[in-house]
Amino acid sequence: MQCNETDSTSGNSTTNADEEDEGPQICRVCGDKATGYHFNVMTCEGCKGFFRRAIKRNARPRCLFRKGACEITRKTRRQCQACRLRKCLESGMRKEMIMSDAAVEQRRALIRRKKREQIGAQPPGAKGLTEEQRTMISELMNAQMKTFDTTFTHFKNFRLPEVLSSSLEIPECLQTPSSREEAAKWSKLREDLCSVKLSLQLRGEDGSVWNYKPPADNSGKEIFSLLPHIADMSTYMFKGIINFAKVISYFRDLPIEDQISLLKGATFELCQLRFNTVFNAETGTWECGRLSYSLEDPSDRPGVVQRQVVDQLQERFAITLKAYIECNRPQPAHRFLFLKIMAMLTELRSINAQHTQRLLRIQDIHPFATPLMQELFSITES
Repeated sequence: MQCNETDSTSGNSTTNADEEDEGPQICRVCGDKATGYHFNVMTCEGCKGFFRRAIKRNARPRCLFRKGACEITRKTRRQCQACRLRKCLESGMRKEMIMSDAAVEQRRALIRRKKREQIGAQPPGAKGLTEEQRTMISELMNAQMKTFDTTFTHFKNFRLPEVLSSSLEIPECLQTPSSREEAAKWSKLREDLCSVKLSLQLRGEDGSVWNYKPPADNSGKEIFSLLPHIADMSTYMFKGIINFAKVISYFRDLPIEDQISLLKGATFELCQLRFNTVFNAETGTWECGRLSYSLEDPSDRPGVVQRQVVDQLQERFAITLKAYIECNRPQPAHRFLFLKIMAMLTELRSINAQHTQRLLRIQDIHPFATPLMQELFSITES
């Protein structure tokens, strides 16, 4: 078998496949774990490097201990260079297989050239963006900067939540529901919104601070206290998204009917993306200029205590999934597979929430859930 020198420029060694299948190999010189065939002999990295250095220096060491009969092991190999070199030669390591400095440099140049050729052979788009793509990205970024007021300086004349008092009453139509339908509406409203514990802080220009925190009794009044402010903030964000779309030439070129349909369908999603860009992960708050918002339980899985640990685990699994796909599905046809899977997981989360809500509504009318279902869906028996 023809065996070549393993140089640091390669990172791989020539190994004997038949012997490799038999299990871990040991260095024929010192008995350490071998990394492959080096200079014609199965050796470890240490003995490979020692042999190359000794030959290139034209060293002629002499044994000072046992007259050329020192035992060479992993622990003793550094004690006698003469006997280690002798053992290398007796094992079959060949001087002529050591590459000269000029040959090493030539080999490195060849590796660099092959890497450049590989880059040049990549499909269009892998080497960089086209002029059209750069123009599209530039237009989107300019539209974002022009229409997103990240400091919320222009968000003015908004309504603040009323401080809860006897003057804030539940709408008359829901105070004493006169029908089963009205009672169901009130129950559904409390189910959807009472669990949202949104706190708000407003910093005045004079340095004063105003805080709003909903009560813990879930009476329902806090819903109607927050709604006017949420409506004002939502309307402000919606207007920013509409202005964003109007700045983009590709959007303006669409028929007005399509523009309206796209805005109706995607405005709320884009607002969510924008709103999350002002989220401060360290404080757990959305920082909107002088306004700050925080949720009592921002976890996407209610009841989770070690949120940071769970978030890190989710990230590690996502990275592992991405690496697995890139390794096992390298074809261009699968380049968006990871994104599609993540989008599908998001859709599953939405389906799960809808399923749970419907199950709970059925359970209220006709109890049917088993004890395990009650535990999983947090169903409390009446």
